[in-house]
Amino acid sequence: MSAADAAGALFATLSAGEPAGVWSAPGRVNLIGEHTDYNDGFVLPFAIEARTHAAVGARADGRVRVASTFADEAVEVGLAELDALFPARRDEIPEWARYPLGVAWTLRPSASGDVPGVDIALASDVPVGAGLSSSAAIEGAVAVALDELWGLGLDRRALAAAGRRAENEAVGAPTGIMDQTASMLGQADAAIFLDCRTLQTQIIPLGFAEAQLEVLVIDTGVKHAHATGGYAERRASCELGARLLGVPSLRDVTAADLPRAAQVLDEVTFRRVRHIVTENQRVLETVRTLRESGPLAIGALLLASHASMRDDFEISVPELDTAVDAALSAGAIGSRMTGGGFGGAAIALVPSDRVAAAADAVTTAFAASGFAAPHVFTVTPSAGARRD
Repeated sequence: MSAADAAGALFATLSAGEPAGVWSAPGRVNLIGEHTDYNDGFVLPFAIEARTHAAVGARADGRVRVASTFADEAVEVGLAELDALFPARRDEIPEWARYPLGVAWTLRPSASGDVPGVDIALASDVPVGAGLSSSAAIEGAVAVALDELWGLGLDRRALAAAGRRAENEAVGAPTGIMDQTASMLGQADAAIFLDCRTLQTQIIPLGFAEAQLEVLVIDTGVKHAHATGGYAERRASCELGARLLGVPSLRDVTAADLPRAAQVLDEVTFRRVRHIVTENQRVLETVRTLRESGPLAIGALLLASHASMRDDFEISVPELDTAVDAALSAGAIGSRMTGGGFGGAAIALVPSDRVAAAADAVTTAFAASGFAAPHVFTVTPSAGARRD
C-alpha cells in the first residue's frame, strides 16, 4: 500500500466521512551546506521523491485530532488549547504529534476568523532518523492542507516559516529553515540555493540526469534526535563564537577573519567556527561550479565538506566515514554525510553505471567493520509540497 493510500485508510479509522483531500510534502537531501542555516548562512538542498501524505478533513467541534501510521494511538486536543500547550506544556504531547499540532498552532492566528477543527491522518515513506528531514515533510504536508482548508492564502515561504516555528517551539528542536524551504519549494532535477539570512531563494538546475549521475543515499541506521544532545551543543558553540568575535552571526565571518578567530577563541570553538565559515564558502563555490562546469565538477567540494564535518565540527560517526570511503572506492565522484550528524545518512554522487557497485561496496565495508547493514537507495531531485 502506498503512503497516500495508507493515509486515506488511517483517516477512515478517525472519521466516517471522506477526507477533504490528501496533501503531501517531500523529505530532502542537502547537497551541501551543513549547520550553516541557523548561522544565517547558505545551503543547497533538494526535495526528494519520498513524501509524507496527510489525509485531512474538517470537523465541527473545534478540535484537532492527529493520527500516524507510526503511532499506536491518535492524539486529540481543542484548537483553543494549543496556545496553552505550546511551548510551555509541549511535553504533555507525544513528540510525533507535536509536529502536526505545532503547525496548526502556528497557522491558526493567520486566519481572519474562526477555523474548523480537523482530523489529520499521516503516513510517510520518508525514512525516519536518516537525515532526510522526515519532520519537515510532516510539517509541509500539514501546512499546505491547513492553508487550503482554512483559507489562509499564505505563500510557500510563509508556510515554511510556520513549519520551522513549529519545530523550534512546539517540538523543541533548534533547527534552521532549510528543511522546510526545500520541502516547500523543490523542483525536478534542481536544488534550492537559500540565503538563510534574507530567505531569498534561487532554483539551481543540477543536471544530474543529463550527466548520468545518481544520488545514492546510505542510511547508516544510526539514529539521532535533534531536540537533544550534540546538535544543540554545536549550535551553542556557534553562538558563542559569534558573540566572542563581535558579530551578529557566523555569516559575518570570512576566511580572512580566521587567523584572528584562532587567537580569540578556544581551540574547540575555533574549529566549530572554521567549519561554518568554510562550509558557507563551499556552498557558494558549488553553486558557481554547477552553473559554469556542471555536476561532474563538484566532487571535491563534497569531500571537503565531509572532512570539515568530521574533523572541525565533529558530527560524523564511524559508519558515516565508512560509507563515504567505500562509495569513493567504488567510483563515486564525491560523497559526504548529510543532515544534522551523529548518525543518519551519507550521500554519494555516482555515475549511473556504478550505482550497483557502489551500493555493494558500502554494504561489504559495513559488514567488514562489524556494523549493521545499511539501507542504500537512490533519490531523485523532485517537486515540493502539493495537493495530491
